Amino acid sequence: VGGELAAAALDSPLAARSAPLLQRLERSMSSVTIPPPACMLRPLEAPLRYLFGPGPSNVPPRVLAAGGRPIIGHLHPEMYEIMNDIKKGIQYAFQTENNMTISMSGSGHAAMECAVFNTVEPGESVLVAINGIWGERVAEIAERMGANVHRMVKTPGGYFTNKEIEQAMQKHKPVLFFLTHGESSAGLCHPIDGIGDICRKHDCLFLVDTVASLGAAPIFMDKQNIDILYTGSQKALNAPPGTAPISFNDRACHKMFNRKTKPVSYLFDMTHLSNYWGCDGKPARAYHHTGPVSGFFALRESLAILAERGLEESWRKHKEVAAYLYRGLEDLGIKLFIPERDLRLPSVTTIAIPKGYDWREMLAYIMKHHQMEMTGGLGPSIGMVMRIGLMGYNCEKSNADMALHALADALKNCRKSKA
Repeated sequence: VGGELAAAALDSPLAARSAPLLQRLERSMSSVTIPPPACMLRPLEAPLRYLFGPGPSNVPPRVLAAGGRPIIGHLHPEMYEIMNDIKKGIQYAFQTENNMTISMSGSGHAAMECAVFNTVEPGESVLVAINGIWGERVAEIAERMGANVHRMVKTPGGYFTNKEIEQAMQKHKPVLFFLTHGESSAGLCHPIDGIGDICRKHDCLFLVDTVASLGAAPIFMDKQNIDILYTGSQKALNAPPGTAPISFNDRACHKMFNRKTKPVSYLFDMTHLSNYWGCDGKPARAYHHTGPVSGFFALRESLAILAERGLEESWRKHKEVAAYLYRGLEDLGIKLFIPERDLRLPSVTTIAIPKGYDWREMLAYIMKHHQMEMTGGLGPSIGMVMRIGLMGYNCEKSNADMALHALADALKNCRKSKA
């Protein structure tokens, strides 16, 4: 009976009219002219590398396993519970009670743009401390969205005194002041105490970048009166790249939720993100974007590891391993770029390029013969430093020994000029 009905349907006037359409559809489906690429017919290959640069860092098996769990929907109740756990983990890592605490779907740059886009309106004054690449990035981001940007500039490795910061605030009257806590391009850990108080005195929001320092060096968001704090997942936090915790206090929330204009980015608009993360007090969370489910699994696990270890222990371990590395570098005759020990970033150590050596040749040699990533400078520090990162899962004395052995080998076998 079914076959008879089908035959009758094909004999109908409707089928006759649609036949040319079906023929065109068949032709379009069979007109593929680009063949499957040969590379896509081979299995994925990714080398095993020792990531001893400024990030990303190697990830512990426990976090890799968490990221490999089966996907669930980004709006499922179980996903909301995981996001709630992440929020509590970030509050612990940041040492804050801020309700407006979330993780961006993206790298540290996503949090950087989110902070600026939401708290600054076109024409408003922004003050940026630049002593490496990250201040340069924030200044450009603020200019792109129409802010009136004022720059305080030091050479890589330099730091700003509280007096210099206050004088610049008195002059420029900014609504936002940006400072990098862990300037990974220079290996500097910037002093923070007292700056938040100065910002409050001048009715200015204090924005701090801790992408390279969180988990490796002490930071206290509430106690240090930091209004907006963000980090990235891929350094001392032990997670893959792709998620970026950020927190806003009540002062920052008042500024960003009482704007005259909408933020320039829809994706980074905190009026939507605050609802997606359950921070706005509304009973239901509405769809905004599809969050990186696997990335959030991995981030939750990395924050769990930090909570189990304890912040103080994580800070102590990074300081101890960094000091061990310093001694080994000095034994090799290598000069540390930041002379003041207390200003060195524990997670990323910068060394002056050994005299007479080509830093690119040294790094290439180390990669080829030791399967180990170290890097040169970044932004204004290019040609000034080489960078060694031992953070999170990689923060072990045994890894410091491996890095020192690779450097010694490069010093021995790379060409040294006679100059």
